[in-house]
Parts: sequence; structure tokens; C-alpha cells
Amino acid sequence: MIEVHAFATPNSVKVLIALEEMGIPYDLRPVNVRKGDQKAEAFLALNPNGKVPVLVDDGFVLTESAAILVYLAEKTGRLLPRDGVGRVRVFEQLFFHASGLSPAFGNAGFFKRSSPEPQPIAEARFTVEADRILGLLDAKLAAQPFVAGEEFTIADISHFGWLWRISFPDLTLDGRPNLSRWFETVAARPAVQQAVARVEAIVPAA
Repeated sequence: MIEVHAFATPNSVKVLIALEEMGIPYDLRPVNVRKGDQKAEAFLALNPNGKVPVLVDDGFVLTESAAILVYLAEKTGRLLPRDGVGRVRVFEQLFFHASGLSPAFGNAGFFKRSSPEPQPIAEARFTVEADRILGLLDAKLAAQPFVAGEEFTIADISHFGWLWRISFPDLTLDGRPNLSRWFETVAARPAVQQAVARVEAIVPAA
């Protein structure tokens, strides 16, 4: 059975959503990043980069959420077009997520919540960039139901991870009607709800 080493993070929930959507059984192994479990020797043996998620499939170890999404899509033949423009559009969004959305959201949240000292310039820079990216997505979704086109794909799963945790960088979907519609549509999918419930259940009570 596939193992997923994860926590309730934007990148972790993506993998669980994909597995639930594809109907693949998996064993969820909690890695409490709040306590530093990702720095433990046993975890670093799986991912020397010390980050979740990690997928283990019959001895094959894979890190990086986007790579895991592609692997699962190729393995099952689901949520990723086989060829043509549709396939390229999915990869376009995956690369946009990795180079733009994820760094902007993550850094905006860090400088607002976790920086040892106030860094107003950095906080403003990443917050403005994250808000700009929300605008780009809202504009794209004005013309199509999903981020890569007409069908739900791993590109939607990728973006959903950070939109699910939009409160971390202290952003909202206010004034973004198309993005709000998309988020509500994705959040209502049974597989998404199941994945969110499973990943939230591994967070220890405060």
C-alpha cells in the first residue's frame, strides 16, 4: 500500500486529495512539522530536504507535491490529459504554482506570522504579489470552469492546497467572484472533503 508522510499543510493535502479522487488506498503517516518531526533522522532518510509530503510506493520514494501529483496521474491515467494542449495547460499551471503562487503565499505568511523581527518591506512585497496572483486566477476563471480548462485536473488540486490555507498569509477571496466559485466547487467534491478531514484529523489537539 502507498504510504504518505504528511501533515495538515497546503502541500500535503494536495497528495491526499489526488489519492482520494483516484480511489487509491493509502496509509497516512503523520509528520508533526510543528514539533519538528520533519528534522528527525528517520524522516530525513526519506527526504533529506526535510519537508512534507513524501510518498512511498512499494519502496519507491518521491518528494515534491507537484511531482507526486504527476506520478499519481500517470499511474492511474486520471486528472491529467494524455497529450495535446490540455496536458500542456496543466503543466503550465503546475509550474506557475511552484514559481509564483506557493512562494508568494508562503513568504507572505512567514513574514506576517513567523519572522523573528518585523520585516514590513518583505511582508508588503509578498502580500502584494500573492494578491496579484489571486487576481490573475480570478481573471482566468472568468472564461473557464477550472484552472487548466474545462476539466478538473491535478492543476486544480495544486492550487487548492494554498487556497485552503489562505488565512495563513491573511488573504481572502473577497472581490474575486470567479475564484470564489471555483474554490467552492472544488471544496464541495466528496474526495476533497474526505482528504481534508483525514489530514486535519492527524493534528494533535491543542
